[in-house]
Formats: sequence, structure tokens, C-alpha cells
Amino acid sequence: RHNIPTARYDVFTKLADAVAFLGEMNAPYVIKADGLAAGKGVVIADTKEEAIDELTEFFSGKFGDASQCVIIEEFLQGYEISFFAISDGKTILPLIEAQDHKRAYDGDKGPNTGGMGAYSPVPGFDKALQNTIMADILLPTVYHMNKEGCPFIGVLFAGLMVTRDGPKLIEYNVRFGDPECQVLMRRLKSDLVEVMQAAVKGALLDFPALKWSDEPVVNVVMAAKGYPEEYKKGSQIKGIEAANLEDGIRIFHAGTSRGADGILRSNGGRVLNITAQGKSLDEAVRRAYDCLDTYIDWPDGFVRRDIAHNAL
Repeated sequence: RHNIPTARYDVFTKLADAVAFLGEMNAPYVIKADGLAAGKGVVIADTKEEAIDELTEFFSGKFGDASQCVIIEEFLQGYEISFFAISDGKTILPLIEAQDHKRAYDGDKGPNTGGMGAYSPVPGFDKALQNTIMADILLPTVYHMNKEGCPFIGVLFAGLMVTRDGPKLIEYNVRFGDPECQVLMRRLKSDLVEVMQAAVKGALLDFPALKWSDEPVVNVVMAAKGYPEEYKKGSQIKGIEAANLEDGIRIFHAGTSRGADGILRSNGGRVLNITAQGKSLDEAVRRAYDCLDTYIDWPDGFVRRDIAHNAL
């Protein structure tokens, strides 16, 4: 639509129609629930048989109402980027990029999750690529939404695949993203409230470019064992206070709680975000994992050990 570059796709509400469409595509197949599924509603099936099994599960209620409408997409070759911008309905102000890790286990193995880690900046992402993303994808989106009487005001998160033919849009989210938000906020030097107020007031046209730290930030997500499937809650977590005193470290809570006894306990699937900033990406990665190994005492948790390693 509006010549915004994306993968070939179609939308289905019946299993038989979806299975028939597989015959028009080459494997692997990208299958998406057309609704909110906690960041886990995307499956990449390597064979037609796997795709049929997944489609059967989707239409049988794997994600409830969210998977009663299913999208099948062409699989794009390249590397994924998350790019962010903020819009006041007419003007769009670019933010920065990040790269996340969706699979549960090292080496991009295991099921999709809400995100097991992220880092920013992404090596190889330059001004020319940003300009292409803005000109070909984000600006047309905001322009045509406004023209059609549905102006978008807020944060626009473009999930992109950078291919040999340039960046292509995979999906939009209207939020900062998680675990990307944590690395963005640690790099942001400007006042976030000021830019958000300008967006609400329709005043981004004259708003100055945001300022960002050049120092890389890494976010390693610590999740409950068993996530994204079944996991237990309520186990004690120790070491957070001491870890936060380390240079470059800041830990964000995602799924924790404290009872009347004041003890910190797990209360979700993705539980902690260990963010580390450094003079280089290598230093940021080392700080994050050193912090985990030295301070965080939570036997019921696990992390991926290769966050940002593809960029080192």
C-alpha cells in the first residue's frame, strides 16, 4: 500500500485458504497472528508440513482470538533492525535504531519470545540507511495516515528487514519496544518529556534534533526457566542493589514483586533487564555478563549468552 516496501503476503480467516496459499510460496514461511500475542505470535516454518501444523494450531486457538486471523508472509533474507521515530500527526522526528534477539536460546534457537536482549547502536547502520527508511517507509506512512483522516501521534516502531534490495517493512508497533526501550532510554541525552509534549501539541516541525550518547548500550533479559512456555513465579532474587552500584550498570525490573516481607521475587516470564553501557560494544557486553555472573543470585532464571555477539 502506498508503495511502502514490504514482503509479499496475504491474510486468512480460514485454514483451507491459508494452506492453499502455501503452494504459491517458497519455504520457509512466516506465519503471524493478526492480533496481540505478547510478542510471540510469529512463527517461521522451514517446511510446508511445519507450516500446516502451525496454521492448524493458530486456527485452533493457539493465541485465542488473536490467531483467528492469520497472515502468511514471504521470508525475507537479510538482517533485522528496529527503528524508532515520533510523530505529531504531520511531522515525524527520527530517533535511533536497535537490534533485538527474539529466540529464547543461544544461536537464535528455540521458540520466539517477547525479546531476550537488545543493543544499540547497530554496526553498519548509517545516515544513508536512516534516510532511506525515513523517505521510503516512515514518511509515507505518516503522510498517508494524515491524508486519510487518521493522523498518527506517538511513537512509531518499525520492524525492518535490511535486504539486498534495501530496507523492507515487516511490522509496525506503536510503542518503544521491549527490550529495545531500555537501550534507547540509556542512550537518550535530550529530555523525553519535552519531545513527547511537542508531539501531542503538533509542534515537532521546529523541534531540534534529539541528542544521543555515542556509547553503546546492551540489554540482557533474565527470564524465568521455562519461559516462554510454563514457568513458576515467586522465587527469591538477590543481588540487585549491589549490581546497580557497578559502573555503567542499570537494572530495570519487568516481572518482579515484593511481598509484606520485603523480599524481591519473580512475578513473570521476562523478569529483569540488565543494561550496561560502555565505551565500546565489547565493553558493554562484558559489563552486562560480568554483572550477571558476579551479583545476580536467582537459580530459577536464565539468559542468552550471545546478546550482541553477532556485532562484535
